[in-house]
Order: sequence, then structure tokens, then C-alpha cells
Amino acid sequence: MMDNVTVITMLTLSGLNGTANYRVTLFAVTVLCYCVILLVNVTIIATIIGDKSLHEPMYIFLCNLCINGLYGTAGFYPKFLHDLLSPTQVISHAGCLLQGYVLHSSASVDFSLLALMAYDRYVAICRPLMYHSVMTKQRISLFVVFAWFVPFSLMLMSTITSTSRLCGSNIPKIYCVNWFINSLACSASIAANIIPGFNYIFYFGHAVFVVWTYIYMIKICLKSKEDMSKFMQTCLPHVFCLIIFTVSLLFDVVYMRIGSRDLSQSVQNFMAMEFLLIPPIFNPLIYGFKLTKIRKRIQDFVCGKCFRPNL
Repeated sequence: MMDNVTVITMLTLSGLNGTANYRVTLFAVTVLCYCVILLVNVTIIATIIGDKSLHEPMYIFLCNLCINGLYGTAGFYPKFLHDLLSPTQVISHAGCLLQGYVLHSSASVDFSLLALMAYDRYVAICRPLMYHSVMTKQRISLFVVFAWFVPFSLMLMSTITSTSRLCGSNIPKIYCVNWFINSLACSASIAANIIPGFNYIFYFGHAVFVVWTYIYMIKICLKSKEDMSKFMQTCLPHVFCLIIFTVSLLFDVVYMRIGSRDLSQSVQNFMAMEFLLIPPIFNPLIYGFKLTKIRKRIQDFVCGKCFRPNL
């Protein structure tokens, strides 16, 4: 005889509770932020793709970083904007899994690309004579493929473990993440703990590699003014982007795991949105202003369009 069990297919995102009085204002600000994200990232991508002189490893990795920024934010902003204008904030179980997959995989790809950018700078500064033999077109293509494929595969495994039958329907957040989906499962799954644990260790290894790389580079650069100048020119933007992304993501992860209920809902929402707002805007801006080649190409394009004589 079959058990009379209710299958939960719709979930509620309760992160917007209590924001009814200023949702229109929040909607307008969010639209503006999303438009800025689209503008700055598309500008960097188009500049790098359209200029063959920028088809170098560092710029190729940066282009992929901006593409990933568009991918990750596309998994959040359209749904969030719809929720701001909707009387109820609901999402299907399948849709929740998809959104969680996009956000998790985007964050993981960011880590992979930032690690590759650190390796590229390490070879350029510490092994300059070997740079062109190490960073070949074939190897760069392989690095980029793995930077996308490995995170996508790991997060797919993590998402699959979140497909258990649910005994709850409330997610206290403005978007879906596997941690909360798993907390709604009727029964605990060993795989649901082991796979995310492996992912955390795997990407912690990325962080250790990046830190070691920069410590080594700084030691090398301190011996030469020329090397230090190169470090400040090409590595400083990467350091800023890495710090911004890591701090933004850690805010959300730490709060999600050990968060306090004393924080207001607005503060919780800002912490949840940080890694989907600050890195996608500041990464392209920092690189666009700091890296001379990109800044010059953008300036030439803007000046050419604005001051082109009428024929």
C-alpha cells in the first residue's frame, strides 16, 4: 500500500518578507545595478574579443571572468526583479535546483579563473624566459576548458544530491542555494555532506595556491624595481578582484552557516547579494581602469564615436 505523502513541488523564498513598503525603490535600484553590470562586463568582453592585440593569456582569462559574471548574475537578477513586483515569492523545486546550480557553479568558476590568472602572473614575473613556452595557445585553451568544466561537473554532482524528497518549503533567503535545499530534505544524505565538503576543500586548495603564488611573487619583485612596477601594473588589479570576491562570498557563506537572527532582514539580503553585486561591477571597472591596454582601447573607441566628424 502506498503512503499518503504530499509531494512538495513549490518553494517559498521568504527573504523579501517585510520589504513591501520599499519594493518599488529596491526594484529601480536593482534594475540600475543590473544594467551597470551588463554594460561594464559586455564592454570588457567586446573590447578583448574585438582587438587581436588583447588576445593574450591575461586578457583571455579576464574575458572569461566577465562572461562568468554575466552567467552568474543571469541566474539571480531576472528572478529577483520578478519577485520584487510579485505578491508572492515562490519557485519550483526544479527551478530552485537550477538557480542554486548556476550560482554555485558561477562562484566556483570565478575561483578557478582567478587561480589561473595568478598562475599566469607567476609565470610572467618569476619565469619570464619560459612564459611563451608555458602559456601556449593550446595550453591556455585547455586551462579555460577545465576552468569551466570542472566546476560545472562538481556542482552538478552537488545539485544531484539535493533532489531528495522535501518535507519543508520555506527558504529564508532571496535566492536558492543547495545548503537550504538540503536542510528541507526529509532524510539526511551522506552524499549531500561529503560532496560539498570535497568542493570546499578543493577550492580552499585554490585559495592556498593563490596566496602562495603572490607571496612568492612579492619576494621576487622586492629585488627589482622593474619587477615591482610590473607587479603593481598587472597584479594589483587581480589582487583587488580576488579580495573583493573572496570577502563578498565569505560574508554570505559564514552568515548562512552560523548566522545570527539578530540581523535585520535588509542586512541579511545585502550580505546575500554582495557577491552578485560587488564583484561583477568592480572586476571589469578595476581592470578597465588599471590595465593600460584595455583602458586605451575603450578610450579610443569612445573618443572615436563621440568626436567623429560628420561626413
